Amino acid sequence: MFTRKDSNAQRLKRHARVRGKISGTAERPRLSVYRSLSNIYAQLIDDVNGVTLAAASTLDKELEGYGGNKEAAAKVGEAIAKKAAEKGITDVVFDRGGYVYQGRVAALAEAAREAGLKF
Repeated sequence: MFTRKDSNAQRLKRHARVRGKISGTAERPRLSVYRSLSNIYAQLIDDVNGVTLAAASTLDKELEGYGGNKEAAAKVGEAIAKKAAEKGITDVVFDRGGYVYQGRVAALAEAAREAGLKF
């Protein structure tokens, strides 16, 4: 009999492995993505100072509606790019959080690129 592996534990392992290689600075912060079943979250993080510079999620007031689909993820990508532009940030390091680059994660990244972020 086979036991099912914990997929979130595997994701956390992948995330830890990637986080050992990438880090955000004040000039080039880390764009971190967290994806839950019904929402998606994005943050710009300065790892040197340990500060979140900007954040956007499907729980924000301006992004009403269901947050668990690609359209909502694209809106979050546009929102985080707009908040980054207000702070004068154009270059970021993309941290997909151990998730596969497809679906909602890819939609968020593409929308952020189209709205002016470079990564």
